[in-house]
Amino acid sequence: MAEENQKQESLSPPAYDINAKWDACLDLALRRSALFSFVGAVGGLVCFRTPATRWSAVAFGAGAALGSAYIECSHKFADHGPHLPDASKVEH
Repeated sequence: MAEENQKQESLSPPAYDINAKWDACLDLALRRSALFSFVGAVGGLVCFRTPATRWSAVAFGAGAALGSAYIECSHKFADHGPHLPDASKVEH
């Protein structure tokens, strides 16, 4: 069983391992959203008085975290496989 897994892993290069990329992206998004939400909560407690503005600071932190995670993950997936030629540019 372990030998079969090693054979399958050796067939696909790490640059094309989509499952590892998804795992890394989900981990990145969860870590950043937790950290940025905490930073937004602390900033909201220090800077704002009303609960609505404090929650908006938390929401802004979470949104910034998810946006930065999305950008980094899109860079990881931009080179996800072999590029095929455009059908409109191929001469028949």
